[in-house]
Amino acid sequence: MTATIIDGQAIAASIRAELAHAIRGAGFARAPGLAVVLVGNDPASKVYVRNKLKASAETGILSFEHILPEDTKEADLLALVARLNADDTVDGILVQMPLPKHIDERKVIQAVDPAKDVDGFHPVNAGHLVSGMPGFVPCTPLGCLKLIKSVRHDLAGARALVIGRSITVGRPVSLLLLAENCTVTMAHSRTADLAAECRQADILVAAAGRPRMVQGDWIKPGAIVIDVGINRLESGELCGDVAFDEACRHASAITPVPKGVGPMTIAYLLANTWTSFRRRTGLHKLDPGT
Repeated sequence: MTATIIDGQAIAASIRAELAHAIRGAGFARAPGLAVVLVGNDPASKVYVRNKLKASAETGILSFEHILPEDTKEADLLALVARLNADDTVDGILVQMPLPKHIDERKVIQAVDPAKDVDGFHPVNAGHLVSGMPGFVPCTPLGCLKLIKSVRHDLAGARALVIGRSITVGRPVSLLLLAENCTVTMAHSRTADLAAECRQADILVAAAGRPRMVQGDWIKPGAIVIDVGINRLESGELCGDVAFDEACRHASAITPVPKGVGPMTIAYLLANTWTSFRRRTGLHKLDPGT
């Protein structure tokens, strides 16, 4: 068996193109606004922010970039978030993680207005996801679900395994799969016999942050594999949490690293910003499908 490669880059481009058409073709008085806050000099974060700003501009979303020094005080960052909450031209607020160690990430997440929390991390939005109420869902889990459904639309009855229990990926993607009527198992660092759990999964989402942890012979023949991990080896090579070449011999479909989940995260960040704009301007009331 040779797995179908799920092209996240192409799917994300399609989402961005649809957004650009909707935003630029409607002739609104102002463009949707996304504020991006970066604290410090983390190289990976700089790349992520640059990609997000570039995609925003291409889509027709106005970006407000706030680059703060590494030694920024927690109080100053919280004050900036408060100003962005009050700014009517800002529809979405993204504070790039990780933050410097002297800043409490939980305080910053809770400070963002839930109505502008396009990352979907605020406890209010997390609670809405758990209860099945409308709210913002974290972007990477939304992207994972879209990639899965690009190869299997009806997920009812499928056995899904999610490796990783973070609030940013593992937990929300488990809830999304549960809402699709999957039978969901969450695995983590203390799971006994992870390989055996993997071999039962029709859908496997790997988000553990450990390079090539999931071996090819752990994968159930015909499974869909979504690799959220992005790890840089000493050689400089990027790889995921799944041993890709081996996995391709067992899976029916798999995402590559890079060009798999990563572009989807940015696409859904923009989609969430557009949704926030529509909610805040009342435009969602004109479209029952929003």
